[in-house]
Parts: sequence; C-alpha cells; structure tokens
Amino acid sequence: MAESLNHGPLTIFVTGEVSDEQMAQIRAAAPSAACHYFARQADLEEHVEEADVIAGRITAAGLARARRLKWVQSWAAGPDEALFPEMVESPVILTSCKGNGAIPLAEHAIMLMLMLNRDAMRWVRAQADRRWDRHVHGELNGLTCGIVGLGNSGQDLALKAKAFHMRVIGIRRNNQPTPNVDEMYPRERLHAFLGEADFVVVTAPRTPETVGMFGEAEFRAMKSTAYYVCFSRGGIADDAALLRALNERWIAGAGLDVHGQEPLPADSPFWTAPNTIVTPHNGATTRMTRQRGIDIFVDNLGRYLAGGPLRNVVDKHAGY
Repeated sequence: MAESLNHGPLTIFVTGEVSDEQMAQIRAAAPSAACHYFARQADLEEHVEEADVIAGRITAAGLARARRLKWVQSWAAGPDEALFPEMVESPVILTSCKGNGAIPLAEHAIMLMLMLNRDAMRWVRAQADRRWDRHVHGELNGLTCGIVGLGNSGQDLALKAKAFHMRVIGIRRNNQPTPNVDEMYPRERLHAFLGEADFVVVTAPRTPETVGMFGEAEFRAMKSTAYYVCFSRGGIADDAALLRALNERWIAGAGLDVHGQEPLPADSPFWTAPNTIVTPHNGATTRMTRQRGIDIFVDNLGRYLAGGPLRNVVDKHAGY
C-alpha cells in the first residue's frame, strides 16, 4: 500500500484544470492512495493539514498549516509564482511541468517570426478594409535565429528553425553542444550574439540572473532590421528600454507573448508600439500542454512511490 512517511495511506490533493479522465489517470498511478480533487483553491487549503502531496498551488498561509506535506507538483513550467519566501525556505520538494509547453511555444515563436517577417498585420488590416494589398515581403530562409535559453522549448525551436532553412545560434548557461544549433555563444559575448541575429528569441526562464537581461545596451546591440520575440516570462527585458527600441526604431519590431505586467493594461503603450504583435501569454494554451503536465505528474508519482528521483525538481534558490 502507498504510505506516507509518518502515517497511513498517502493523501494526494489535486487542483486546477484537470478532467475526470485525467483524475482517473492519476488515481490509477497510485491506487492505494487517497486522492482528492478540489475545484476551489480555498477548499484545498481548508483541508491542507491532511495532504502529503499537492498537485497544483499552495499559498504561504496554506503551507504554514501543511504539516504533513512533502511534495508540491506545480502545473506551471516556470514555477516562479510558487517560489514565495516561505516555500523557498521550506523542506517541501517542489517540481514543475518544465517541457510540457515546449512544442506549442516553439510553434508560437515561428508564427510570430513569420508574421513579423512578412508584415502579416498589413494583410489583416487590408482584409478588414476589403482592400487588395499585395506587397514584397521577406522569407525566413537564410536568416539567423538567435535563441536565448536552450532548454526544452529552445531546442524545439532550433529544430523548427532549421526546417525553415535558418542559421541558428544560441546562448545557454553552459556551452554544451546542442542539436540544430550552428554556434554557441557564452553569456559574456551576448552583444556579439545580438549583432548576428535577425530574430532574438527569448525562451529562458525568469530568474535573478535573467531579470533585466535586456536593457538599452542590448537593444542597441541588435541589428536595426532585427526582431525581438519573447514567450517565456516578462521582466527579462526592461519594458522602458524595449519601448524606446520600438518607438525609436533601434529594432524592426517585436512579438510579445509575455509581459512585465499581466494582464497587459488597456492603456499599455505596447498595444500600439510600432510593428509589434501582442498575444496574451497564450502560446502554450493547448490541450496537449495540459496532458503532458498530467503525464509528468503521473510519472513523478510513480517515482515518488518507488522512492526514486523526481523529474523537474526546482532549485528553489536558483529559481528554476
């Protein structure tokens, strides 16, 4: 029988957007455990003292009362919202769903790159006006895609960029060879990297190391014909510097799925920034992203019951 470290059957709490079929998948992975689904976060936290494992969220107040809790599985790939000070200092293990959205995020980046390169919004405006507006546009073939962060989504983007006959360069925390990347740059050569890229695509997580990574100097280091694309987290670029880069044409435009403030306020100047496509942190909102997250938890649950190492354990102090 699945048992917790200190008492009887393991008790698992689940919250978030989980279907009946997915709950059945979770229960099948731990048939001897007591597995409870909570549609409301408040209901989960009302009973949090009983939980050994939580798949979903917990607040600082809930964590203070969760005396049996050993492990939290976040449904997010980037667990920054779960890293409140009390969790960081807690012995509770935190795991993420890192990698679950890699495929749709890479697709989203390719979509934004194509739209920017071909000035697709010009066609959208012309269609709204019922106006036949042919124009000469670009192609991705032969251009350089510079990827900042070569984790799951960055590596999938590199593969997709190669399918479009692009040159791919990259920056990551280590300089290990990466499939489909033609040249790796160390962090200290960031400006040289930026000067080479026709698209600078940020896939890196938001961490103390990456917050504010892109400021005025970095945007000025980019080509005036280059585009900035970000789908990981807001705050990696300094918003004021990015707005100046767009408004003063230091760069050609941007595709932004994540923002320093979310939801993006109606009066944000990013809505009307020149040659900028804004999407509402929506790049990985697919059914398969959620299912891959369920699969990660189910795999981790089997590992936990067997006493094995968990996948995607978050380094709480490093932030990823």
